[in-house]
Amino acid sequence: MSERAARKETANVVWSGSWVAERLGVELVGDGKPDGDGELREQLGLALRRNPKRAHLLVSNVLGKHVPQKPSVVYGVGFELGRRVHALLGDAEARRAVVLGYAETATGLGHAVADGLGVAPYLHSTRRPVEGVARAGGFEESHSHATSHLLLPEDPNLLAGGHDPAGSGAGAQTGVDAEADAGRSADAPLVLVDDEFSTGNTVLNTIRALHERYPRSRYVVVALVDMRSAADQGRLTEFAAEIGARVDLVARSSGTVVLPEGVLAKGQALVAAQESAASGSPERSPERAGSPASETAVEPVRRPCTRVDLQWPAGVPDGGRHGFTPAHRAALEPALPAMAARLAAALGDARRVLILGFEELMYAPLRLGTALEGRIDAEVRYSTTTRSPVLAVDDPGYAIRSRLVFPAHDNPADGPGDRYAYNVAGAGFDAVVVAVDSTADTPELHAPDGLLAQLAAHTDHVLLVVVPSYVPSEDRPGLHPYVPSDVPSAGTLNPTPNVSERQDPRMLPEPLRGPAFSSYAPDDVGWLLQDLSDTELEAPTEEREEAIQSGGAHYAESLPVEYQPSAQYQELFKAALELSAARVARAVGTVTETVLAERGPRPVLVSLARAGTPVGVLMRRWARHRHGVDLPHYAVSIVRGRGIDATALRWLAAHHDPADVVFVDGWTGKGAITRELSAALAEFDGFNPEIAVLADPGGCVRTHGTREDFLIPSACLNSTVSGLISRTVLRSDLVGPDDFHGAKFYRELADADVSGHFLDAVAAHFDEVVDAVDADVKELLAADRAPTWEGWAAVERISEEYGIHDVNLVKPGVGETTRVLLRRVPWKILAKRGAGADLDHIRLLAEQRGVPIEEVDGLPYTCVGLIHPKYTRGATGADGKAVESK
Repeated sequence: MSERAARKETANVVWSGSWVAERLGVELVGDGKPDGDGELREQLGLALRRNPKRAHLLVSNVLGKHVPQKPSVVYGVGFELGRRVHALLGDAEARRAVVLGYAETATGLGHAVADGLGVAPYLHSTRRPVEGVARAGGFEESHSHATSHLLLPEDPNLLAGGHDPAGSGAGAQTGVDAEADAGRSADAPLVLVDDEFSTGNTVLNTIRALHERYPRSRYVVVALVDMRSAADQGRLTEFAAEIGARVDLVARSSGTVVLPEGVLAKGQALVAAQESAASGSPERSPERAGSPASETAVEPVRRPCTRVDLQWPAGVPDGGRHGFTPAHRAALEPALPAMAARLAAALGDARRVLILGFEELMYAPLRLGTALEGRIDAEVRYSTTTRSPVLAVDDPGYAIRSRLVFPAHDNPADGPGDRYAYNVAGAGFDAVVVAVDSTADTPELHAPDGLLAQLAAHTDHVLLVVVPSYVPSEDRPGLHPYVPSDVPSAGTLNPTPNVSERQDPRMLPEPLRGPAFSSYAPDDVGWLLQDLSDTELEAPTEEREEAIQSGGAHYAESLPVEYQPSAQYQELFKAALELSAARVARAVGTVTETVLAERGPRPVLVSLARAGTPVGVLMRRWARHRHGVDLPHYAVSIVRGRGIDATALRWLAAHHDPADVVFVDGWTGKGAITRELSAALAEFDGFNPEIAVLADPGGCVRTHGTREDFLIPSACLNSTVSGLISRTVLRSDLVGPDDFHGAKFYRELADADVSGHFLDAVAAHFDEVVDAVDADVKELLAADRAPTWEGWAAVERISEEYGIHDVNLVKPGVGETTRVLLRRVPWKILAKRGAGADLDHIRLLAEQRGVPIEEVDGLPYTCVGLIHPKYTRGATGADGKAVESK
């Protein structure tokens, strides 16, 4: 749900802080922006707690702790904060950053921030000591109910900045010199994430403790709300100057809490009075009431609990207690849909569902909730249990309407005690999914007064999912080295900690080759894919677009119906090929010679299927034609948002030196795949994340044939110019942890196949472009080719100018615009005024689909395709946006 929708949902209701404000005189004052007070009230409510240090509690409506909220809202808020941190740091610094979240409240928030940042490893503090894991530090949170925080990273170098997420090629890509690159991780920025800043004391304590052991020059502090006073803000500034470091602040909202004199004593008296009234007697413990303050206590109910086996991916940590790397993230993402499907099947016809996490275990149930939201029609909410005792008052103007109390069930180090679940009783959930880690799946959880029994009194259906508690290994964390004994130069990283349990890469299937798979010659390319030709994967374009934009499906989980070109369009393709074949040949020669000069003498070409594969075949043909060299060439899958095929990388590392691998693609648009590859390779030793492309109009890579945005005819068609291979598929029910990603071979389209014709037409111009290629390469090798990312900036501007507000729906360049018209639901096409024959096929496709073309001045690309924003099949209106349902 969008932030706008979240605000609509809470509009015209009683503020959940009014009860406390009226009785104690506590006020929330915004930062002076228009409606700053209202923004704070939308985000925060107020409650009272039994705490001798602070009577009031700011209760977040978007954190997913005390107040059940839609998982997409909770995750989206954290992710967006991560994107803001990325923009603040810049690409190079963001790649080096480490994110630290605070237990217990901000463990999930910090993890979402790390996701939004991109490739950052994540660690959260913990109050659970783990036998055999050394402490890397700790700090105190003075106002908290449980003050001590432990830092227990599996990788002792994580906090010291020894983690190098960008790999060996990052220095070249970012343009830093070799000396700077050698020390690139020694001073990694540290991003600290908490749910709120009240005084800033916790942040000061953390930085002070960590700076003594792991000094660095930059910190970024992130929170949902910054409620510090002016004096507290000054203390943070003074402290930064004292330690000689830069400390930036990123907060979703800011303001102050106005506390009248004597509020602590007054608050404590109010809590005592309310507890006495709720219990009916001072002797009765109100925590054991297990119900809203105005209700009669409900006795626990013994009702069967449904245990659901999620089949959590092996080796993926349950959270960030010991560190969570980009490689762990890449393993978790493709597994989420299948886990959500198993849970959805167990939920049946439930209409209102709560995913209830457990104390520090916030991220795993949150992501399970986001995956479930798009899969079932039921309303899905998310919150977690907590150690913190808070007064419950059944009043619309109070943030904690009800409270369940149950014994701790994870054998805590500080001994037994009560735990709490707020706003669950009386909330009308007809199913509650309890998510715990295996350490907390104890007899106490299942006891007559335990959490499951308490919930059974308030819902018809209690389900239990157990995530394996991650046990740190003695080796390095995350992806572990695997070096086959008979391939001494190979080195890769295994995508789970248990190397012995993973399949030996030498035992994986050999690459698929034509003519059994694809219409290319057997030596043109080996496909590191599995053949899904017999699987029904196609869906109508409009249906796919609606599912993708609604979050109900990922684009890689299905395939678009293959576009069948008309006779008129085929003639346009032939004309385009005749017009641009020599230009393509020159770009092929230039990029190949550059690769040979910088990565030779015998690079291994690995094209990104499928747009990169015709380019890889042509580069291989150039190297043979000009130098008599047969370069190995493979095609692998990379999926935006889910990374590169880790199994394919393990295969490559077992058969070749990763340092020799050169990734190849057709062109860059805004650089999304360039960023995706860099992030995906963060934990794979030895691979250079730099991509070689024919055309780089977006200014995203160093190695290119040209930076002109011109028509590459292979972009005009789909499989019929790419060896009859579909785009790649990544779906958890089809692709296991040791499987290659999948694709289909469209044998039935053989009569329309022009893959060989395209290759031959371009190769026919090799001899005539040799001199031009030599001149181009000489100039390029002497030039500053550092990426400028001009395309990304242009896309962000276009996204805002046209009211789209989503860069993923803006597809720049001739190739990407063609893809929009062939595979997506286009809204409109922007064309550079005066663009010529390069856009003939665009004009025809746009005419066939009824899509307007708008000529504009100052466009950095020849054209830009805009995907229908907020698409649903009921979309109407001249602005192309869906009408909101009433």
